[in-house]
Amino acid sequence: MQNQTDIEMPSKKSKQRKLGLLLSGVVFVMFGFAFAMVPLYQLVCAVTGINSISTNSGRASIEDYQSQTVNKDRTVIVEFDVTLNKGIPFTVNPSIKRIEVHPGEAVTTSYIVKNLSADTIITQAVPGITPWQATAYFHKTECFCFSQQTIAGNEEKEMGLQFMVDADLPEDIKVLTLSYTFMDTDRMAGQPANMHPRTVSSASDL
Repeated sequence: MQNQTDIEMPSKKSKQRKLGLLLSGVVFVMFGFAFAMVPLYQLVCAVTGINSISTNSGRASIEDYQSQTVNKDRTVIVEFDVTLNKGIPFTVNPSIKRIEVHPGEAVTTSYIVKNLSADTIITQAVPGITPWQATAYFHKTECFCFSQQTIAGNEEKEMGLQFMVDADLPEDIKVLTLSYTFMDTDRMAGQPANMHPRTVSSASDL
């Protein structure tokens, strides 16, 4: 007669093997998603004709919002954040980390980027707004994320940003965060350094 332990062992090994395959699949899918994120973003922009993932918060002219009345009786806190994916030789810092603004007023600020490598890197910032409900009410009128930025080796560069928080922003939203994620999309792997610009893409404004 088979020992109960002998019967259970194959079952445990089978479960462990299935779990290993499942975890490997999850890692593969996550890697593929991260790699495809920027090309997918560019495809959406090309199809929709906008420079933003959101339908209302992409590139805009300041004239589009001049009819808005600045609400001097209300202030909204805007915070600035940056995420760098592993391996990108950059330091990126907002010139200010937090600011109080009146809905309806134009605000100008900047981000400071420094290329710590000797290679020229072409970067494009792709942003996001939190909470997501505020995305449609955050309008960028000038932004380094609207076009690719070329950063020479060891160069430090100030990149400008002008935005406006819509006067119709819901009253319950009192703090929002603009975040840029820089993602490496280097397609020239294996080529000697300094032979070609290296392409890097950041998470820019949505």
